[in-house]
Amino acid sequence: MDEEHVKPIRLKALVDKEREKVIFAEPSVEFIDVLFSFLTMPMGTIIRLILNRPPTMGIGCMNNLYECIENLDVQLFRTEECKKMLLYPRNAAADQCRRLKLNIDETEPLRYFLGERSDCPHLSHYRDVICPCGECINMKMFLPEKTYFAQDRGVFVKKITRLMISDELRVMPPSTEESLSLLSNLGLTDGSTTEERNLDIGVDEVLTLLKMSLVSKTALTGTFLKCSPTPELDQMFFDIGKYIKSGMEELTSDVSEKPITIKLTVCKSKKMVGYAETSGDFVDLLFSFLTVPLGYAVEEMHTDTWKGCINHLYNSIRELDAEQYLKSNEHKAMLLSPQLAPSFGYENHPLGIEEDKHPPYYYVYADDKLISDETLLPSGEDEYLALTVLDPNSSSEDTRGFVKRAEKFMVTDNLKITPASSISGLSNLTKHNVDWSDIEVRTVHVGHKEALRLLVASLVSKSALTVAFLGEPNSEQSE
Repeated sequence: MDEEHVKPIRLKALVDKEREKVIFAEPSVEFIDVLFSFLTMPMGTIIRLILNRPPTMGIGCMNNLYECIENLDVQLFRTEECKKMLLYPRNAAADQCRRLKLNIDETEPLRYFLGERSDCPHLSHYRDVICPCGECINMKMFLPEKTYFAQDRGVFVKKITRLMISDELRVMPPSTEESLSLLSNLGLTDGSTTEERNLDIGVDEVLTLLKMSLVSKTALTGTFLKCSPTPELDQMFFDIGKYIKSGMEELTSDVSEKPITIKLTVCKSKKMVGYAETSGDFVDLLFSFLTVPLGYAVEEMHTDTWKGCINHLYNSIRELDAEQYLKSNEHKAMLLSPQLAPSFGYENHPLGIEEDKHPPYYYVYADDKLISDETLLPSGEDEYLALTVLDPNSSSEDTRGFVKRAEKFMVTDNLKITPASSISGLSNLTKHNVDWSDIEVRTVHVGHKEALRLLVASLVSKSALTVAFLGEPNSEQSE
């Protein structure tokens, strides 16, 4: 996005001058849409956008996962495209987010390629993919973007919507009662220390707000008044069970059809996992965390346990009347239960997250063009060809995934992933002053419950394996 040519969004805020704190703000529809869009964004996109932006801070082990993908040899992935997919995961709500006034996701728009043979029934979003018929898919096609009419303005909320938002991202209908409640919570009884300020929001502010929503309870203050941010997500002592939605602990560990088997090297006295030895299926699961939308993670966690305030945003959307404030119930579901983008899922995914479907695509012979709107199809039966989208993560093996399943990997407690190496594993234990006689190798199975625990642990801790499998953090873990 060309930041210099994007007109900022104006936000009217009531500020406590003495504390330099935003009390609440009256945002425009454009700002609310940007804020709501955070829940649709894949975790990998979020990490990519905030990874190196000051002030630098980590989100559990997610930073490590992303950097591992950057550093791993492309030969370990099924295809070169699989590595690109993980570094630039797509948003299932991309069509909506592309219409945001400030769209911070710079992922390239979808591309469309066909084979040179007119009877090849496959389409690819990546160049040079080999289709099952042996055809090289490399002929670029153009697909016209959808046209939106004036009444479609507004992305997730209705154009005429009026809402107010608190410092901790509670979005609510405007009312004197709510305003007085926010003032009372701060001990303010009159307006002697408050003032109205107009705040300009550009791309930089949106990126900072995204980060603050994950790590701070005062996101608006931390973004617009340049106050010191809350430290990164890093819980040293907690019960992982309290982070997971009620009822999840009662699930059996083999909800998926084929639970993943891994071997944990455990230091018994320190109650810590040194590393795991595993094949590609477990690494696929870990890497898939970067393709998961933020809203899915919030949905699956106890929403009062986040160190940031993204949970308040999520709960606010859940409580809003869709008919009155949102464009539709479908838009509300898009925010509260976001799906994986098409092609980003795989069979027997332990998380069980739903994957969005590709739209129908057709090649029209007479006009030599690609369309995705069935109403534009010619009347003749032989004038067009229905196309099937090729998934780049299934082109080299029978099952879908990102890395080669036969490869062996080592995964450290803080989710740094490298090709398997006994020397590296023992060196890692030595770094943590582990007595080799204190080592125990345990075989564990990863199904739905364990996958969810791992996802949560990777977001809130730097010792994800220890937290997920032993139930407590490793106080000695470091980045």
